[in-house]
Amino acid sequence: MTQRRILVTGASGKVGGAVVTQLHAAGVPVRALVRREAHFPAGVRAVRGDLGAPASLDTALEGVDTVFLVWPFLSAEGASDVLDTIGKHARRVVYLSSQGVGSKDQEPGDAITSFHAELERLTEASGLEWSALRPTGFASNTLGWAEDIRTTGVVRAPLARLARPLIHEADIAAVAVRALTTDDLLGARPLITGPELITQERQVALISEAIGRPVRFEEIALDEAIEQMTAAGYPAELVEAVLPAQAKMIDSPEPVNDEVQRITGTPARSFREWAADHAADFR
Repeated sequence: MTQRRILVTGASGKVGGAVVTQLHAAGVPVRALVRREAHFPAGVRAVRGDLGAPASLDTALEGVDTVFLVWPFLSAEGASDVLDTIGKHARRVVYLSSQGVGSKDQEPGDAITSFHAELERLTEASGLEWSALRPTGFASNTLGWAEDIRTTGVVRAPLARLARPLIHEADIAAVAVRALTTDDLLGARPLITGPELITQERQVALISEAIGRPVRFEEIALDEAIEQMTAAGYPAELVEAVLPAQAKMIDSPEPVNDEVQRITGTPARSFREWAADHAADFR
């Protein structure tokens, strides 16, 4: 791999953290952007900075030529300033986008798809070398069930039959490492997926298997789930985007492909493997 100096944003998250770990393990100089204190492997430098305040990024970007960009907001406001700041230091950005963006001639379907589509457009227009990774749903999002699994052994959620090819964060990271350290994915928008469609009910069963105790799925109405998300303080645009889009996936599921294996040389990990890797989070 070509030796580059890389800044990982979102380094405290599941995907960003996996990117940091894999780059460090490969001997690639990597720096982690954080907003608060965080711990990383010895030799990884953590630097404070906030994508919401582009002027705070200069120290983190000093000496960096490649950036892994995880956008933490629900709109693209401020992204142009961030990309301008990146462009003063680096020459390449790899953006973590979403499967929902689709092709240029498709209209964005919701708030989440809209900001990802706009970030892709801004990144392409920035003058930087770029790649945009489009993963399907993250397996790590099921960690939202962890407290209920630990305390009640019951997951109360809508859409038991919703089947998705959830992708392990380590596989997203492996593709990101290829984009960050080689020219294989320059100007590309690879759609990357888990290896198979798994229903939510089956996801719970596999988590139960991983932790070695009973867990059951109790289906609730979509309206009740929307009320619960709203009461929990989730932004309205997120509530309006996520659950209706997921309901449509029952009849029009996300695609499944072998891009992870094509790009990295290793097959995508199954949800069973993900559940085993994260069993401690649910116990």
